[in-house]
Amino acid sequence: MPTYEYICENCDCKFEQFQSIKAKPILKCPKCGKRELKRLIGSGSGVIFKGSGFYQTDYRSESYKKGEKSEKTKAKSKDAKPSKKTKPSTKNKKKST
Repeated sequence: MPTYEYICENCDCKFEQFQSIKAKPILKCPKCGKRELKRLIGSGSGVIFKGSGFYQTDYRSESYKKGEKSEKTKAKSKDAKPSKKTKPSTKNKKKST
């Protein structure tokens, strides 16, 4: 439920009210009792994401995580192996006589 800001045009009383979105605006000022309250348009509050659970990858199954981990270790072990040096092919070379 949002918090709305109100101001009384009679006595300049300014306050915040926690209300449902479906609730009708308050009309009567709690300070002076006149029906001259106006609901202000506020900037609202931004959504703050804290902690884990906000990314699709946070909800992966355990089997997926294990498979991904094994793929990473395979890729690392491939990179760590020294590459084989191949000798140039001598089949198509012409011998000089």
